[in-house]
Amino acid sequence: MMQQAAIPLGIDVRLLAEAPDVSAAQVIPDHIVGDYRDLDTLLEIVDGANVLTFDHEHVPTRHLDILAERVHVRPGSGALRFAQDKAEMRHKMAELDVACPAFAVADGPEDLIAFGERQGWPIIAKTSRGGYDGKGVWKLAGPDEAGIPFDGLAETSAGERVRIVAEEFIDFARELSAIVVRSASGQVVAYPISETVQADGICVETVTPAPGLDPDAASGLQEMAIRIATELAVVGVLAVELMEARDGRIVVNELAMRPHNTGHWTIDGALTSQFENHLRAVLDLPLGAPSMRADVVVMTNVLGGDEEDLTGALQHVFARDREVRVHLYGKEVKPGRKVGHVTCLGNDVDDVRRRSRHAANYLMGDPDA
Repeated sequence: MMQQAAIPLGIDVRLLAEAPDVSAAQVIPDHIVGDYRDLDTLLEIVDGANVLTFDHEHVPTRHLDILAERVHVRPGSGALRFAQDKAEMRHKMAELDVACPAFAVADGPEDLIAFGERQGWPIIAKTSRGGYDGKGVWKLAGPDEAGIPFDGLAETSAGERVRIVAEEFIDFARELSAIVVRSASGQVVAYPISETVQADGICVETVTPAPGLDPDAASGLQEMAIRIATELAVVGVLAVELMEARDGRIVVNELAMRPHNTGHWTIDGALTSQFENHLRAVLDLPLGAPSMRADVVVMTNVLGGDEEDLTGALQHVFARDREVRVHLYGKEVKPGRKVGHVTCLGNDVDDVRRRSRHAANYLMGDPDA
């Protein structure tokens, strides 16, 4: 998706791919297959480049500092560490007085027990590094489960310390996403706030703008995300994942400093996609307008199901809805794997959501969708 945005801008992209058949390697001719944890491979990929940027946060921090001596690293390690390490992020958000769940860093089960007794059970425990799509997250019902997060806990393969972060359990009504983009020179744009729907720790749908969100609250969340991006000196996309509690509180759950699944709707639903604005930001070009192309935009992820011939299934999808937009990722269909997404635009949230879900469900093998 980054390559799609780069082509009309005349930007050459070089990719470090983890395997020769991954989605990005299928569309980016200039690619090297290698391990992002290997410094020599990283030095090879940046040779002759102007800017290094990312589609995940896991490149070792010490490597980023070495690479920064040879190329512009955007976002830099000083910002990226707050997306790499949840303990660091929580401490920084507290320092900035950003609303977050109550938390504590736990060195052992006894610390989780103390936090749970103090805060009230259940609690949430997370690995400080490496968790993704629900992995490395536990809901602990009581003291007897406090040892579970520490089973097999070790440093990352790059030798980085992994800790356990204990958090207050938030009885949330829904999850939200605030996406902003900040350029190297400090220009910032904010996309409308999205409501995100999760299943088994995976985002399955976004609705933009978030239905029923008070306009003043939405503006406040955009301003908060802009302040975080500015204070952390983020360059590129910053996605602030939020939880709206049933008591009305809205708190920060996670930070991501890269184009984000909750912003995929911007490809077809915004005047400038998150991918194009990310490229503009890291190259310090003026940022594009984040305005929506319709009153409502719904993006639904296509997860691997019973349908293996996704392109063949488009016969039905397009015949039924000529306005639906489909993005297939060139991935082998496996149960639960993100293999594409669909986007629908319109004026009525219920109608747009129904259309988007129908298309995605059909591509997942539901013939009655």
